[in-house]
Amino acid sequence: MKASPLPSARLAQSPAALYDGRWWLVGETGSVPLSDPSFVAVLDGFAEALAAADHAVAALRARSDEPVGPRAGGRR
Repeated sequence: MKASPLPSARLAQSPAALYDGRWWLVGETGSVPLSDPSFVAVLDGFAEALAAADHAVAALRARSDEPVGPRAGGRR
């Protein structure tokens, strides 16, 4: 195992981290670079989905002055 690459962008609460354009599995005793293209593609897709979700949440928070919920559109 190699020393943990720092700084890194951790993927959610997973042991996967993106450092200098490369995915690593990071643990308490060190880290291992990922080389499996299929696994890297899955991590890339998951990272894109998380980024899109973060963007959507930020957009919703930006509209926080607008009413949300059943009262916003009238009675059901």
